Amino acid sequence: MSFHSTAGNRSGLIHPPGFYIIGFETFPLISIYFIFLAFVYIVTVLFNVLVIYIIALNHCLHTPKFLAIVNLAAIDLILNTCTIPSMIKLFLIKDNFMSFNLCLVQMFFYYAFLPLESLALALLAYDRVVAICFPLRQTSINTMRSMSCIVGLTWSLTLGLSVFSTAIMTRLSFCKSVRVFSYFCDYAPVLRLACNDYSLHWAHASVYSMVVLIGPFAFIILSYISILVTVFRMKSLSSRVKALATCVEHLILVAVFYLPIFSIFLIGFFLQLIDPDQRVLSLSLASCMPPCINPIVYSLKTKEINVKALALVRRFKIGIKQSTTTV
Repeated sequence: MSFHSTAGNRSGLIHPPGFYIIGFETFPLISIYFIFLAFVYIVTVLFNVLVIYIIALNHCLHTPKFLAIVNLAAIDLILNTCTIPSMIKLFLIKDNFMSFNLCLVQMFFYYAFLPLESLALALLAYDRVVAICFPLRQTSINTMRSMSCIVGLTWSLTLGLSVFSTAIMTRLSFCKSVRVFSYFCDYAPVLRLACNDYSLHWAHASVYSMVVLIGPFAFIILSYISILVTVFRMKSLSSRVKALATCVEHLILVAVFYLPIFSIFLIGFFLQLIDPDQRVLSLSLASCMPPCINPIVYSLKTKEINVKALALVRRFKIGIKQSTTTV
């Protein structure tokens, strides 16, 4: 591939036409994995759209808790859309080339919405803390207005930081390889292809990762410590069980999102016990599965959504029977 100097840039930065995504080249039976990803994406779209539709349609669900759930569903939908279709394209038409600008676009969306996923889980933890620890003041503390402001703030923060992360990538020259060893146009693998100094980019990426992953996770841990302290102060056993039961679906989501990512980074980076090929496969699973599992968990475990979803299915079946009878 020929390289070209960026037009109109006096510093003579060198940007290639694009990059080749090579993370899946050595995997045996990789076609089965891509078929599985297609199924994951279909489930992600169907269930997240269903959750958003049910909450938007039912005025009784227009509460801070369900605003946080809609926020998570929208993030899940966009997060998987920015990676899985490009991986499926690789399988269908055997084309692993991605243009330079498209690479930056994918990088922007992924590194905006993965942190948003982390912050959305912290937001749901905040909702549980207020509901359990301050039940008498819940409606005054956690209002639709305050929740909307927090959601807007998290989106503004991550989108702004992701714009900066992507923009500074354009200040690098890529005069060596254009082969990106990952499952998408990943920040760190692309960064390592640069032939000029990228210490600023690496420092920014490290701090950004700590803030948006470790920060929300620490907040979630502290939230559940506060919840447990409050729960064990309750005199009634039934009250304790009822309070903890409202946290089950959130704890499942936290485990599904954080445990795989932290395990991969711990084993891969610190212990260095994971094969690079297996790391790419594991990271892709760790990124793609939570957006698929999250709406299923909330659909099954949240009574309000479950009831509305079943009612929607019944209306759909009745509509089909009536149309069949008419014909």
